[in-house]
Amino acid sequence: MFCCPRPRWPSLLAVATLLAACAQPPATPVQPEAASGWQDKAEVTAHRFMVAAAHPLATQAGLQMLQAGGSALDAAVAVQMVLALVEPQSSGIGGGAFMLHWNGQRVQAYDGRETAPAAATERLFLQADGQAMPFAAAVGSGRAVGVPGAVRMLEAAHQAHGRLPWARLFEPALALARDGFALSPRLHAMLRAEPGLKQDARAAALYFDASGQPWPVGHRLRNPALAQVLAAVASQGSAALHAGPVAADIVARVNGQASPFEPLSLADLMGYRSIERAALCTEWLAVYRVCGMPPPASGHLAIMQILGVLQQAQVEPGLTAGVPGEAWLHHYAEAARLAFADRAQHVADPAFVQPPGDDWNTLLGSTYLQQRAALIGPQRMRMAPAGAPGALPPAQGRQLEQPEAGTSHISIVDGDGRAVALTTSIEAAFGARIMSDGGSGLPGGFLLNNQLTDFSFAPADAQGRPVANRVQPGKRPRSSMSPTLVFDRVSGRLLMSLGSPGGALIIHFTAKTLLGTLPWGLSPQQAVALANFAALGGPLLLETARFPAGTVAALKARGHEVVELALPSGVQAIQRHGEGWRGGADPRREGLVLGQ
Repeated sequence: MFCCPRPRWPSLLAVATLLAACAQPPATPVQPEAASGWQDKAEVTAHRFMVAAAHPLATQAGLQMLQAGGSALDAAVAVQMVLALVEPQSSGIGGGAFMLHWNGQRVQAYDGRETAPAAATERLFLQADGQAMPFAAAVGSGRAVGVPGAVRMLEAAHQAHGRLPWARLFEPALALARDGFALSPRLHAMLRAEPGLKQDARAAALYFDASGQPWPVGHRLRNPALAQVLAAVASQGSAALHAGPVAADIVARVNGQASPFEPLSLADLMGYRSIERAALCTEWLAVYRVCGMPPPASGHLAIMQILGVLQQAQVEPGLTAGVPGEAWLHHYAEAARLAFADRAQHVADPAFVQPPGDDWNTLLGSTYLQQRAALIGPQRMRMAPAGAPGALPPAQGRQLEQPEAGTSHISIVDGDGRAVALTTSIEAAFGARIMSDGGSGLPGGFLLNNQLTDFSFAPADAQGRPVANRVQPGKRPRSSMSPTLVFDRVSGRLLMSLGSPGGALIIHFTAKTLLGTLPWGLSPQQAVALANFAALGGPLLLETARFPAGTVAALKARGHEVVELALPSGVQAIQRHGEGWRGGADPRREGLVLGQ
């Protein structure tokens, strides 16, 4: 998005120059999903297995699979299919996902991130006159839709780790789609906050009454079109989504909303492949081994940079009623701004960008983190610089901030100690606001993602250097999703599975939960409920009415612009507790933990 008046210009270099000239401290980030109230939640404990997901019906579906002898992966597939129905604003079969899987011996990182179609170019989000599309217009355009990858990734993981038949995992979602489910207060609130969804005739008919009002809380919502698509995927696998009539309908819907450009083809859908990557695992506090996704995910790198710089700074949190003190918050905010500067400079799809020093771990080296920590003084930095930990200075430009949107997170541990941390997304609330019925003509359907808006709209910086996260055909956009597994460094024993929705703020919600449970000694439910705090590159964000006025004043005296807002995280966390497990679901959303 542009931040000052925009003249016309003929070249990409001029685009980049104007963007640089407009650069100011970024505005308060738009919240990916609206707040919908606070629900106090009790801590849940279990001896054998546990599921934590963003909707009670989804959690129940996962629990059914575990009770039937299924694996953590089986349960994750069942949970995701129900979420596609009951939490359509956040994830579904039209989007992508990142997943960590622990099989008792090693961590595997599954990349089901969307890809840019073959017809996409660096100018995808530039208008004919060279100006960037308004962000809202891009989100609701077929240009924003990436080739979905969640189902194909889950299928590949199921072939390796599933115990129950693939079709069995779809039974809960199919029953709910056919028979209906009660519209929840959160989905009702999200529908009220999203008038643009009514521009799609299928979505309007599914979620709104004849007067254009969202169906009331408790309304029994049926989705015959999605039931038919899920039945096809259950019987035919991911091929039912990536080829045939469903794929043809996806292509038609996307290209119909991208006129005159037709970005998506059947070949894009048929050619999609998920990737198994090497997980990034990082020692923390000499006690823990924290594992996360490598790029194109940026979450693990940013989280561990923040935590590593804080460890170097050796500032006590000064907790009062669960709220950190101003000195610690100052250091956290500065560490976060440094991490986000590195993220904007270096992180993108590794098939297109080399990591600094040819290894992403160079961003987490102790010497490098010491150098970054040394940049933090008693006052807020005017500008947080990106670092250059490799042998050569960076050859690419720095991406300016853009909005990033929402997701859903699932954490599961099964009876054999195997675990999943799965973060899944269609990007903005209700994605691209484009619904496919799979070509069935039946009422309802599933929403398509707008993940390509996670790419930089400007392909170059003011010096003409290409931005690492620019649009390129076949490329996977950078993501903040942060599925996380934590282990005891010495014994290798699994200690935690966690993650959160929240766009770029996922990084902070997950970091806060790690801090709360491990060094601060809180239970998962207590840690999830802690006040939220965050910083990207601009203001210091604090959860409304959770921090003392004196703390806010002291932070302002250090030069911080402090903005108080809702920060509706959706953390799901499971932690080892003796020989069993205990879990926490975020009170800011409708998630639920169940176990046995």
